[in-house]
Amino acid sequence: MTRSERGARQRGFTFLWVLLLVALLGVGLTVVAQMESMTSQRQKERELLSIGRQYREAIGRYYESQFPGRGHEYPRSLDDLLKDGRMPGVKRHLRKIFTDPATGKAEWGLVLVAGRVAGIHSLSDAKPIKQAGFEAEDMSFADKKTLSQWVFTYPADLLLRPDMAALSASAPGLVASAPGLVASAVRLER
Repeated sequence: MTRSERGARQRGFTFLWVLLLVALLGVGLTVVAQMESMTSQRQKERELLSIGRQYREAIGRYYESQFPGRGHEYPRSLDDLLKDGRMPGVKRHLRKIFTDPATGKAEWGLVLVAGRVAGIHSLSDAKPIKQAGFEAEDMSFADKKTLSQWVFTYPADLLLRPDMAALSASAPGLVASAPGLVASAVRLER
């Protein structure tokens, strides 16, 4: 075997090692990209839970704030949470309309009770990574198929009440309200 033949064989062998190294780098970068995507999705879900709770609390404060001579009522729109016009002076239940972290838009699905906002939900059809380990008021989020099924209402169990579940089964998207609520129906809107 001549010197030039040995050099050619070595170059071919080196070329194979370089190809293997490039393939391994490609696989490694793919794994890193998938992990980054999952980390980003988990962060968006944590933000959605935090923002949803803030909306729930703001709707609750609005509902519980009674103007003399009037009963409990939900806000007509999310803007009513920014400035409660039922009372003299400025009363704010929420500091701003938040952007939905799952969609990147300041658009929310609304849960309406007699045309008034009793809750919100994301418009995202993304599958949640988090399927368990929720706080007590969010336990109904376990095993949901999409983020849009994470519905933040005041009270937190509004859609879980037995009289609502019965109507929900017969008319998807429309459920009866519990006794003592202002409305006769709850409607989920996109």
